[in-house]
Amino acid sequence: MKAILLHGVTAFLLSFSALGQMQSFSLQEVKVTGGAFKNAQDVDLRYILSLNPDKLLAPYLIDAGLPLKAERYGNWESSGLDGHIGGHYLSALAMMYASTGNAELKKRLDYMIDQLAQCQAKNGNGYVGGIPQGKVFWERIYKGDIDGSSFGLNNTWVPLYNIHKLFAGLRDSYEFGGNQQAKQVLIGLGDWFAELIRPLSDDQIQQILRTEHGGMNEAFADLYILTKNQKYLETAQRISHRAILNPLVQKQDKLTGLHANTQIPKVIGFEKIAMLTENAKWSEAARYFWQNVSQTRTVAFGGNSVREHFNPTNDFSSMLKSNQGPETCNSFNMLRLSKALFLDKNDPSYLDFYERTLYNHILSSQHPQKGGFVYFTPIRPNHYRVYSQPETSMWCCVGSGLENHTKYSELIYSHSANDLFVNLFIPSTLHWKEKSIQLTQATEFPYKNQSEFVLKLAKSQAFTLNIRYPKWADDVEVMVNGKLYPTSAQPSNYIGIRRKWKTGDKLSVRFTTSTHLEYLPDGSNWAAFVHGPIVLAAKTSTADLVGLFADDSRMGHETKGKLYPIDKAYMLIGDTDTYISKVKSVGNLKFSLDSLTLQPFYEVHDARYQMYFQTFTQNEFDAQKAKQRQQETEALAMEARTVDKVSCGEQQPEVDHSYKGEKSDAGYDDDGRFWRNTRSYMSYQLQNKGFAGKTLEISFSGNLKTEEVGFFLNDRAAEIIAVKDRVISVKTDNTELITLKIVSENGRPTPRFHQIRLMK
Repeated sequence: MKAILLHGVTAFLLSFSALGQMQSFSLQEVKVTGGAFKNAQDVDLRYILSLNPDKLLAPYLIDAGLPLKAERYGNWESSGLDGHIGGHYLSALAMMYASTGNAELKKRLDYMIDQLAQCQAKNGNGYVGGIPQGKVFWERIYKGDIDGSSFGLNNTWVPLYNIHKLFAGLRDSYEFGGNQQAKQVLIGLGDWFAELIRPLSDDQIQQILRTEHGGMNEAFADLYILTKNQKYLETAQRISHRAILNPLVQKQDKLTGLHANTQIPKVIGFEKIAMLTENAKWSEAARYFWQNVSQTRTVAFGGNSVREHFNPTNDFSSMLKSNQGPETCNSFNMLRLSKALFLDKNDPSYLDFYERTLYNHILSSQHPQKGGFVYFTPIRPNHYRVYSQPETSMWCCVGSGLENHTKYSELIYSHSANDLFVNLFIPSTLHWKEKSIQLTQATEFPYKNQSEFVLKLAKSQAFTLNIRYPKWADDVEVMVNGKLYPTSAQPSNYIGIRRKWKTGDKLSVRFTTSTHLEYLPDGSNWAAFVHGPIVLAAKTSTADLVGLFADDSRMGHETKGKLYPIDKAYMLIGDTDTYISKVKSVGNLKFSLDSLTLQPFYEVHDARYQMYFQTFTQNEFDAQKAKQRQQETEALAMEARTVDKVSCGEQQPEVDHSYKGEKSDAGYDDDGRFWRNTRSYMSYQLQNKGFAGKTLEISFSGNLKTEEVGFFLNDRAAEIIAVKDRVISVKTDNTELITLKIVSENGRPTPRFHQIRLMK
């Protein structure tokens, strides 16, 4: 450790081991006081209050057989995932109450917990839930009747994922909202679940865990923390998914093709269990997962996945082409994992990812004036995002979105036993009650590269005030009471200043920042402009923003506007050293780039945008131009002929098309294609708007014998037009809704089916 003593102040470059165990402050102790984050919190508060608690409670009352006080919401709340928003809503009420002290939030929280307790009492066995036909479903599980896939368990849409939201909501209601009854409901629910799986073998439990189940292992680790009852910790370990855990322990990357957000909550659970059991292997597995996802699978703004799945680390082309870019839920959970690892490892480098994702994905995922949450954030040039509406949209990213903007204060500061750490530069006030320390931070960052701190103490006391030296800062300057103090600290570390502090002491921090290009992790020639921690993007058009604010349709979270040709997008052409030199500051974090204006991505709304740019030398551009134009023309022509499509084996497209099946498997081939097959049957529903679709084109791999595989449309044998180049062409019915059923006629696995397109 190197120390410089100047004017009674000791400035330290702290090693991780010298920090002491890191701890977070409660949301009640830190208040966000201004800027974009305070605005986002206020907008979220209005959205939370616009929702009707009785509508969110309806699925639970239905399942318990109690009278309704209002009809349930539509959309995902009445099509199989009934009740999941209710669990998220409890968390949002509790955390927003802790952050703001708003009395209406506490009133709603207490009311909802009371109603859930009545449902639990009516059920009589500790169970409470909103899952359709829940009692019948859980009885099948208890008896060992299990048929699961990635998102369907006994043809029920992710029931454990659904009930996990209630587990988490009850925990948060107690922890952040101070509701004692929530703890009792939670313990009853935990006891019910532990009894439910008691008769099952470990193999049966692992079979259940194939289906998305949120962070159920974390929920039981939390129950152990609350009660110190060993059975909950044992349950948490028992419901940890070994098919994901074991490769991570071996530092094997088996993530490509997996549904991304299914995995992240499991890993949060691995990390929490590791902390409770001092299991270094599990903790290292969580760290390896975080490193893999954050460094090799994440784009500039902090998001990951395409069409909800992890794409190959060496090929991001599918993400660049898709209108279904990174999912907000993924970043919600990656921030939770980053926080857990930061507190565990005492390593401020986790904050570099946390900060980048907080500013550029989470902050950008809510409309800053009208409210509404974003599901997919495409990086496809000249595309746009869709925003939820309170009465129409009940997606998973609405649930996590309600929570995202309630807890911006969770890591602005942290502490060890005696010392204080400043992690983020956000206007805020800290009240460290235990030490009678108040710290006020005034800043306009990132628009101005400085932050001012003022201390107020009950009495003078000695401690170390640690200021984070961010990875993105070219230089950091620290002043105490107007006097400059040099430091030898390095980025992704802390500058520690130890002295006897007194009321009125002031500390100033100033940064130097610059703009750089950040290329995609696959090594391709696509790059984004980043200034400090802020990702820049350009508004390109306000045309064709179809479905900008979502309706209540099953796929309302997905953009409906046309895809603009990628080969027509803006490109950077010239020598590599000229790309940055073309960017000129015009003030207030806006930059001119020829005819474009770059600005913080979180400011870009109600428009198409471009975040990523292809980079070429002049010779490379001339060679690539004709080839890329042909590929893009063919792809857009295919999309123009497509009325509806299903990507078999991909979670959300299958859910969106009402997948059902038995004895069915799904996976991801080495050639980068998802698939599904069956030894019994599999079926989908496709929308044939305006009766425009005339044929179904079903792509497959393997050997297909039509006498061994049956194809049925609306329960009638389909007319097969042709089987050519591993595509089956089927004549469609002239109906608005087409149900395709594929049947194994001999009980053996069918070929692997990849995509079903309804074509004009």
